[in-house]
Amino acid sequence: MNKVLTAIFCLFTLTSCRDEARERALAEREASLAEKEQQFALKEADYKALLRWRDSILTAADTAGLIPVTAWPADVLGRWNSKTVCKESSCSEYVVGDQRSAAWEFTADSSGLFTKVYDRNALVRVYAGSFDSTAIRLHFRSDSSAARRAVIDVELTRTASGAIKGSRY
Repeated sequence: MNKVLTAIFCLFTLTSCRDEARERALAEREASLAEKEQQFALKEADYKALLRWRDSILTAADTAGLIPVTAWPADVLGRWNSKTVCKESSCSEYVVGDQRSAAWEFTADSSGLFTKVYDRNALVRVYAGSFDSTAIRLHFRSDSSAARRAVIDVELTRTASGAIKGSRY
C-alpha cells in the first residue's frame, strides 16, 4: 500500500510540475505578444501622424492655389539613353573626362514626378522631379541609414533637336 501511495504521489507531482512549466511558458509568450502589440501600436500611431502631416501639406498647397504637376510632358515621358561626361569634380568617384552611360526613365504616380536612373538594367537612383517652361529639375537625397550621404541636384533643358542636356550638382 505504501508503494502505491508513493507512486500516486510521484505521478501527481510530475503532472503538477509539467502544468507549471506550461503555464510559465504560456505567460512568457503572452508577455512577448503584449510587448509586440505595444510596439506595433506605436508604429501605427507614427504612421497615422505622418498621414495627417502629408494631408495637411496637400491641403495647404491646394488652398494656396498651388496644384502639383502629376505628369511629365509627352516629349519627356519615358526612357532615355544618356551619356554623361565629367567636366569638373570634387569627389574621388569621378575624374575629369570620365564618360558614363545610363538609362533615365521619367515616370509619375499619384505622389509626384520621378526619374529612375538605370546602369546595366540595375536601378541606381530615383530622383524626385519637377519642371516648368524653362527646365526640368531633379533632386536626390540619400536616407539617413545610408553609409555615404549624398545630395544630388540635376537641371535639364530640352533642346530643339529633341535631346535633353543638363548639369548635375
